[in-house]
Amino acid sequence: MGFSKRMTRIRAATARFLRPVAPFDLRHVEPVSKRFGCERGMPIDRRYIEAFLAANVDRIRGRAMEIASADYIRQFGGSRVTHIEVLHATAGNPEATCVGDLAQPETLPADYLDCFICTQTLNFIYDFKSAIRGLHRILKPGGSALVTLGGISQISRYDMDRWGDYWRLTSKSAALAFGEVFGAQVQVATYGNALAACAFLQGLAVEDLPEPALLDRVDPNYQVIVAVLARKGD
Repeated sequence: MGFSKRMTRIRAATARFLRPVAPFDLRHVEPVSKRFGCERGMPIDRRYIEAFLAANVDRIRGRAMEIASADYIRQFGGSRVTHIEVLHATAGNPEATCVGDLAQPETLPADYLDCFICTQTLNFIYDFKSAIRGLHRILKPGGSALVTLGGISQISRYDMDRWGDYWRLTSKSAALAFGEVFGAQVQVATYGNALAACAFLQGLAVEDLPEPALLDRVDPNYQVIVAVLARKGD
């Protein structure tokens, strides 16, 4: 029996026990925000990104790099960071200390960094596997890449209209893709649950929820953020 037929039988058997959903919950086809809730407060994915960086704060040290700006290095690096680097794909960013393209590893210096913070970037690079090789190239032996990837998410219209919004990854695809480059030195974590996924798709901010702590319960079937710690071998 196919999956859909099995589900039809299950629904018929259990329909009388289901909790009713108020019509209001299903009436609106427009989200609360199409900007991830940025104008309302802290976007839900940012809560997870910052939780991941806080959990790996000791990795943010030495010569550390971020893309476009160094906000998270400054927020989490403290005195452990000796040099702040900013990567930008094209010239013109006044904060950039290095111009290069992750998806073209040959444009990047080799064995250069102790830490690379790469948040919400690989989803917008079509050749994201080359970008993973770029991360590996630019790290020193023993260096760490702290990477976050979008899982369940609306399209980022800003990125789609400029360079593209290509991918949504899972813990499995992230582990395989990074493992091809970094070998066994890869750890993957997920953040999110059904409540978080629904709220994030609606564009609600953390401040919109009556109990924000509910966001921190992890259900691996609802991966809002996939986070990767990848270490370059010595």
